[in-house]
Amino acid sequence: MNSRRWIPWALVGASLVFLGVVGGIIAAVSSPSQSAEASTVSGSASPSTCDVTSVAAQELPSVVTISARGAGGGTGTGSGEVIQSNGYIMTNNHVIATAANGGSIVVQFSDGATAPATITGRDPQTDLAVIKVSTSQSLRPIPMGSSSSVTVGEGVVVLGAPLGLSNTVTAGIVSALDRTVQVPAENDTLALLVSAVQTDAAVNPGNSGGAMVNCSGQLIGVPSAGATVPTASGEPSSGGSIGLGFAIPVDLAKSITSELISTGSVTHAFFGLATVPTPSTAAEGQTAQGLRIQQVVPGGPSAAAGLMAGDVITTLNGSPATSNVQLQEITLTSKPGDKVDLGYSRNGNSATATVTLAAQP
Repeated sequence: MNSRRWIPWALVGASLVFLGVVGGIIAAVSSPSQSAEASTVSGSASPSTCDVTSVAAQELPSVVTISARGAGGGTGTGSGEVIQSNGYIMTNNHVIATAANGGSIVVQFSDGATAPATITGRDPQTDLAVIKVSTSQSLRPIPMGSSSSVTVGEGVVVLGAPLGLSNTVTAGIVSALDRTVQVPAENDTLALLVSAVQTDAAVNPGNSGGAMVNCSGQLIGVPSAGATVPTASGEPSSGGSIGLGFAIPVDLAKSITSELISTGSVTHAFFGLATVPTPSTAAEGQTAQGLRIQQVVPGGPSAAAGLMAGDVITTLNGSPATSNVQLQEITLTSKPGDKVDLGYSRNGNSATATVTLAAQP
């Protein structure tokens, strides 16, 4: 990860439009005047099998532009899609986080109409959120696809509002699957895009929370981050899309947003330990390669399974344990009560344990 930078696009997009400078990125863009009816279609259509014009005409009415304003004056802009006809809209948490404490949110529909919205629930750990608009009209939900049917090389269309330009459409292909991408989140923490869908369709600041759909117009991902090549100083470049965008897969997005609508929050699973990766070699008295346990929460799931500080986790469900991100990924894709099989080393001896995950406190 030292050769590239992952950026949550809506967060950067808001800063580009309203502030001009963020993290070394200098924008030569101001907030543009725009017609809500005007659509911009770009991207290389040749590798895509999609009829982009038809997909765009069919799905743009379900995609919205979101403007958030904090009580203290901070702003954010991004995209979202209608997921229920009664006004529920899915987006990224970082799109609306600035309005979480007494701020305001305004949604603009594809026809130019606007409506206020409130936050139903948000999950900083997966960077997903649900808002609800106050409107008497029945909205058109975007059709839902399935993550299991997504294949590398298939055509996709991305709908959203990069740089605040509503009704923008780009096209490309799924260039890879199962990417694990860490992005900045709140309070100096990191969110994790689990099993993200990678695309070469242009994904720029402001696309966050929007829609990545397949050639049938079904939602298969929520564009959330993009890569930028750093400058010699290590800061991100001032350029836009370089053809590496990442979307949260639809199955995870459906699960998280359903829980947000039902309860207003998300309960993630919990190991009850803290780990640090060990060196890649085990010579000269070093312990086995894996994740060294630094702390075990008393009475937590790992303590109940017999794990202790100083143990080195070597496998997780049969796969080599090499990164703390693996633990985070398991907690975000599992439920309390799920079991995880661990291999570990203690004082040079190998052993196994089964951890029954609990609810994150």
